[in-house]
Amino acid sequence: MNLNAKEFSVEIKTGQIPCISFGSGKKTLVMIPGLRLSGMEGASKVVAWYYRIFAKEYTVYIFDRNNIIPKNCTIHSLAEDVFYAMQKLGLSNAYVFGASQGGMIAQDLTINHPECVKKLVLGVTLSKNNPTVEAVINNWIKLAAENGIDEIAKDYVYKGYSEKYIKKYKLLLPLLLKTQKKMPVERFINLAKACLTCETYDSLEKIKCPVLVLGGAKDKVVTGAASVEIAEKLKCDCFIYEDLSHEAYNEAKDFNKRIFNFFAEE
Repeated sequence: MNLNAKEFSVEIKTGQIPCISFGSGKKTLVMIPGLRLSGMEGASKVVAWYYRIFAKEYTVYIFDRNNIIPKNCTIHSLAEDVFYAMQKLGLSNAYVFGASQGGMIAQDLTINHPECVKKLVLGVTLSKNNPTVEAVINNWIKLAAENGIDEIAKDYVYKGYSEKYIKKYKLLLPLLLKTQKKMPVERFINLAKACLTCETYDSLEKIKCPVLVLGGAKDKVVTGAASVEIAEKLKCDCFIYEDLSHEAYNEAKDFNKRIFNFFAEE
């Protein structure tokens, strides 16, 4: 299958946005990933294959974070970066999927630039802080400052994945994490702090497009309740994976299919 996977950067007024694109469909799909320990460089073929279900009907754009991340970075500023990148590429009325921090960004984008979003899927994310996410993010910031990125990777395995998944891949996961090229500590800290600036809950009623919320009931990063909270406020479709945590979007075999089916509904 030729997925036409490409990597490039989009010049905007605040810096450069790395982007992966693939697919050849007439419809536009924008994906915004969550907080990562590394960038997307060199991942285009792997990512395109993972999301290949969308390649025939959509041209897909996956936006990474700006190459310049200031200390006062916020979810709103990250959303504006995505907006400017979409403008530069001539993208509007797109199908949008955001996971984790990407879901926070997607909410802000939809609230402030509704013309950009035709349909929205929010995965394992939140719309306002809670004690769980505050404790997790602050601990990651502390670990990064004191011990570097590798310690966060170890912590994330146990917070992000289900016990069943960890047991099955307990030897493989540490090896995969070691092979990743980690981002600079200061960049990670600034992006992590941005997670604690999400304040979209009181403005969710401004979102008028159809929305689907997907979450994990045992989410140890943002909580499953945070996903339900968004869906109840929006009165939108919601599906919670009862046995999964924050990596529900990677563990659940039907996750991408649920997104595909929702976008396909008229």
